[in-house]
Amino acid sequence: MLQLSDRLLSMEESATLAMSRKSRELKSQGLDIISLSLGEPDFHTPDFIKEAAVEAMNQNFTTYTPVAGYDELRQAIADKFKRDNGLHYDKEQIVVSTGAKQSIANLMMSLINPGDEVLIPAPYWVSYIEIVKVAGGVPVIVESSIETDFKVSGSAIQANITDKTKAIIFSSPCNPTGSVYSKEELKDIASAFKNHKDITIISDEIYEHINFKGNHESIAQFEEVFDQTVTINGMSKAWAMTGWRIGYIGAPRKIADACAKMQGQSTSGANAIAQQASIAALKKDPSFLKDMLAAFKKRRTLVLEALQAIEGVKVNEPEGAFYFFPDISSFFGKSFEGEKINDANDLSMFLLKESQVAVVTGEAFGDPNCIRISYATDEATLTEAMNRIRIALQKLK
Repeated sequence: MLQLSDRLLSMEESATLAMSRKSRELKSQGLDIISLSLGEPDFHTPDFIKEAAVEAMNQNFTTYTPVAGYDELRQAIADKFKRDNGLHYDKEQIVVSTGAKQSIANLMMSLINPGDEVLIPAPYWVSYIEIVKVAGGVPVIVESSIETDFKVSGSAIQANITDKTKAIIFSSPCNPTGSVYSKEELKDIASAFKNHKDITIISDEIYEHINFKGNHESIAQFEEVFDQTVTINGMSKAWAMTGWRIGYIGAPRKIADACAKMQGQSTSGANAIAQQASIAALKKDPSFLKDMLAAFKKRRTLVLEALQAIEGVKVNEPEGAFYFFPDISSFFGKSFEGEKINDANDLSMFLLKESQVAVVTGEAFGDPNCIRISYATDEATLTEAMNRIRIALQKLK
């Protein structure tokens, strides 16, 4: 009998992808499902990027690419880091991958030995935990709550550092909470590593340009931790290029070389046409994104007001990304037609069944009291979805 690996059997399926699959199945059965489960902008890739891709094909960029990415793209990324973040990376410190998720996987497989601990502030993106586990690492969760705006402090991180700690990974703006760390808060986190130069700080900044509080801040800006920090970014969110699959890192040269070596034995270089299209996007002034940002801000206001109007829902105002992460624990123990809500998993399935709106359980992100709602869709759809959620929750007694 076929026996799958322990590695695979211990891995959880992505909760976001699982809910998305369930939504598609129900839609195919003719149900009017509104999916607020995926973190995918509903905007189309800008025309100038698509035109660059067509030009790349016409110029025959159709062969294998260098493992770490085309030099022109790596230089464009280095220039972007300097322009937008004040970070100085040489192109040799840049590695381009098939999405930021692969960048994270490359890092963990390059850095982590069995038994090494990786600090993960919660709530966290669903894949962090599983990628660490696949690499043989031990996830160590640093807790937060809605009362602290889902942020952790330097002292909380310091309290979880042991002689087995090898890395920390976090996102800002954060998926799933939308929380954004300020410069002062990042400096406080950086201070936790003053005496721990052997710990790698992995900063996931994929939502950088979807930021409603002003300038984006990178933890690598602090000189005392720059040489131990890896900055992750990609094209998916801000440039509506989810299907193009381009992510990248800026890293200390030793780590960049290691990730390129790892990638060379898995996927090799990322798609040639997508790389050329990404060059066009990265050279564009980010002010081009102002209309998209304004649209997301209007949607945030719509969903925030709707959630605040539902009795029993506790919600904070996210400062970035395109998610809400409301605390819905007041509904635990309530029932409708004999169906009891015990946890966020039950509530997510109840909303899917009763309101035909797909959300994701917060348990998958490290907080079993919450659900994640994506507002990366149009205002009319969001208005209908929030109305359905309100009506469904009012049925729970």
